Amino acid sequence: MTQHSGHGPVRNSAHGAVRALDDVDQALVHALQIAPRAGWNEIGAVLGLDAVTVARRWHRLTEAGAAWISCSPSPALAANGQGLLAVVEVDCASGSLLTVARALAELPHVTAVEHVSGDRDLLLTVMATDLAALTHWVTRGIGTMQGIVATRTHLASTVYTEGSRWRLRALDRTQITRLADTGTPRTDTPVFPLTDLDHALVGALSMNGRATYRALADACGTSPDTVRRRLGRLFAAGMLQPRCEVARPLSEWPVTVILWGRAAAAELESVSRAVTGAREVRLCAGLTGRNNVLVVAWVKSLADAQRFEVRLAQRAPGLDITDRAVALWPLKLSGHLLDERGYRIGGVPLDARTADATRRDPEES
Repeated sequence: MTQHSGHGPVRNSAHGAVRALDDVDQALVHALQIAPRAGWNEIGAVLGLDAVTVARRWHRLTEAGAAWISCSPSPALAANGQGLLAVVEVDCASGSLLTVARALAELPHVTAVEHVSGDRDLLLTVMATDLAALTHWVTRGIGTMQGIVATRTHLASTVYTEGSRWRLRALDRTQITRLADTGTPRTDTPVFPLTDLDHALVGALSMNGRATYRALADACGTSPDTVRRRLGRLFAAGMLQPRCEVARPLSEWPVTVILWGRAAAAELESVSRAVTGAREVRLCAGLTGRNNVLVVAWVKSLADAQRFEVRLAQRAPGLDITDRAVALWPLKLSGHLLDERGYRIGGVPLDARTADATRRDPEES
């Protein structure tokens, strides 16, 4: 996986295609979804393979853009007052959609960019350090970009589940338990203020969640021991979320559906918890605004999208679905750039602080 310490994009060179995941590949991806930073010896022992074999398999998948491991700040940071997450709808002028989408995908604080069906052209997921930074970027940054006609911003009040918890189902319960025991345990360590080094580590890990302490130290200009201590503390406090992703065509759920809905304020948490129990759901978040629930799910087909909505209504009858869309092309996911098929072709290291950049414009000082 490419290493990168700056804010610019990293792009893969040409690579061989992976058209399907065999049983071993599926087991490997499932294992890394549970324990993204576990050693190859540990992974191999659980899968009944040697470390060299699993490492070679993983290298093949990453080189093909078929699977990758990223890392992002957890919702615990926002809950602690360190940053926020927003969903921004973007309407583009005729003929400008692709240009606008690619420009937005290059921004480190825009974690996801999706071209979607329905009443908006693009759907963005955006990190910012605070409301002032987000407002300034929406008005002075994206608000002045050529080709954008209108934007609508919704704040995520609570994230009930997100992509790091989504799983393939290739392993048995015993294997899952063994892998879960290899991860960094969450402790009572309180959330603490991020330092510049922590932000640099987030950026580097967002491009390669399995990067070694030595590689991270080289990228961030510090020592491996310092990296080990900082990451140990960050993971123990639940401030980082590594996640293993797979190209959508290689999963059983190649279609991404996005649902907006409403629930009574008193029922919002119970409804959202019910929604998160659905296997297909990758994201469920509470939003500010007329629609106060956002659901993102992977389903098997367009026809299955309708069946999923029926199943969701049965699971969470207190949720009234008011709008729906299908992701036509997710150009960016958790910092990683994807082609039209959903394979990784590069990435932009995550950094919520870049939303603040327009406030430091020398012409305004």
